[in-house]
Amino acid sequence: MSKFVDRLKTVVNTAQSAVNTARNVVAENLMGNPVCREYEIIKHVASAGPLLSWKIYDGIKKSTKQPVSVFIFEKKSLEKMPKRQKEQIFDILKGGCKQLTKLRHPRFLTIEHGVEESRESLAFATEPVFASLANVFGEHHNMPQDHELKDYELYDVERKYGIMQLCEALSFLHEKASLIHGNVTPESIVINKSGAWKLAGLYFTVTKDHPQGIWESKKHPLTRPELNYLAPERITGAPGDSNLVASDMFSCGVLIHALHNNGKPLYDYGDNLTSYRRVMEQNTHMAKLKIPGSLADHCRALVNIAPTSRMDADDVIKTNFFEDVGAITLQYLDSLFQKDNVEKSRFFKHVHKVISNLPKRVIVQRVLTCLVTELTNSDMIPFVLPNILLIAEDLSQEEYMSLIFPHIKPLFALEEPVQILLIFMQKMELILKLTPTDEVNSFVLPLLYRALESSQYEIQEICLSILPNHTENIEYSYIKNNIIPRIKALCLDTTALSVRINCLVCLGKMLPIIDKLTVMDLILPMLQEIPSREAGVLMSILGIYKTTFEHKRLGFDLEHLARVAIPFLTPLCIESCLNANQFGQYNNLLKDMFGRIESEQSAKLKQLGEMQEETA
Repeated sequence: MSKFVDRLKTVVNTAQSAVNTARNVVAENLMGNPVCREYEIIKHVASAGPLLSWKIYDGIKKSTKQPVSVFIFEKKSLEKMPKRQKEQIFDILKGGCKQLTKLRHPRFLTIEHGVEESRESLAFATEPVFASLANVFGEHHNMPQDHELKDYELYDVERKYGIMQLCEALSFLHEKASLIHGNVTPESIVINKSGAWKLAGLYFTVTKDHPQGIWESKKHPLTRPELNYLAPERITGAPGDSNLVASDMFSCGVLIHALHNNGKPLYDYGDNLTSYRRVMEQNTHMAKLKIPGSLADHCRALVNIAPTSRMDADDVIKTNFFEDVGAITLQYLDSLFQKDNVEKSRFFKHVHKVISNLPKRVIVQRVLTCLVTELTNSDMIPFVLPNILLIAEDLSQEEYMSLIFPHIKPLFALEEPVQILLIFMQKMELILKLTPTDEVNSFVLPLLYRALESSQYEIQEICLSILPNHTENIEYSYIKNNIIPRIKALCLDTTALSVRINCLVCLGKMLPIIDKLTVMDLILPMLQEIPSREAGVLMSILGIYKTTFEHKRLGFDLEHLARVAIPFLTPLCIESCLNANQFGQYNNLLKDMFGRIESEQSAKLKQLGEMQEETA
């Protein structure tokens, strides 16, 4: 045991040492940077930007505890470079961040704190980021060894909707902002923690009427666009090729190819301008296109050497390739803030049909994130909650407690609208299975109490039907002191025959876990107080007595059988509402009770007689 403890201590100390080392490195790079005053750095998770030179860290804003990502560029990576060239690189990196700060659109990375510079680093803060698309493609430079992207693969619906999001970003950039991105590559696209794709990397952005530049291989890679994704007119700089919008769309076409070919662009030119020109002159890049279905023709148009032959971003989105119910659903979820409650309610009524066909990661990251946001809209809760609980069916208890329970916990206390209570009752079996005991006691049981005391018969009956199957998830003291008394009160006071019968059936099913004293002092006396004598009620009463009579732990003593049970049951067996079969069941139980009295009393008297003879 001591060796195990020692090994455990060693593992913990090693892990703690690694964490401390990482924090020391971050602290060193952020020393003097104003970003460190507002944000706490937690963990290195990803990288992005030209040559993946920005390290991305999970972080928290100190004042609000809001999750963020912090991007850090370490200046020491350029320490051997001439000062003028370093300053040029810093200006490009800072300019890209400042340009991104100016753009306010849901398809662009949201900047929470603009770029700041210190002697050791450049740094800025953004919305929480999962990784860059380059990281997802397997480019792990400037990433920690224990990253979460090993064997990570994009699903088809993620690729489709990712392309849609990219084209929406380019459409806004081209049409509204009148800007050209200039370097649409996997390093320029980040995926946030909710799974949304965001365009970033605006380091080579120019206006639409800016003169066409010429790509120079002599420049440092951080100061020029990525050759593998660059349009041919960006190489030639020919006056007739001034359609810079089309050059972004060429890059988009190469990116679409990479998305469907394990992250590989059409060619890897290795910054060799001669190779690039030879491929473009021979037009061999078109033959390498490997794209599924109808997207192939559209992609050929995008990577056409002639800029005038390329589609714009809006045209790409309108192609039939994106007529996919999953992608359309994700697009609608992202635009919920623009919809009124009527439109939302219609959508939420049918979205369950799509949810079951989406991959789990997409459901959790994209769908669930949008759904829980709508819980703040009280009018939408009855429409959103069933879909959230549907998602919970495929989650582990740990996932449920971290992703769903914190959001629905406040709803357990809501009394209006009544549909919320009904929805919870319909899914109570799932909730009791996934919710830990302490949370059941604090939040779920009060809901069950309200259900039993509800004025809605349907809610009462659902509650009574699920309770017996999940008594193991409820502490017995709560069953004895809170649930059974409420069932008893409901059974005696209700005017609904079906509810009364369900109360008796519920108690009958719970008998095996109820202590004998409670059965004898609370449940059986209650049966004599029931004011109705319908066949369903009488047969339910018979069931309780039969279960108690035959149960080894409960049972009846002779006194109770002779003075209480038989005198109570005998008149019931001749009620006119019973048919022959039901009378037979009563008769058989009474015979069994008389048989036990006969057997046990005879044995008792025989033993008493023998004792008297021995003492005579």
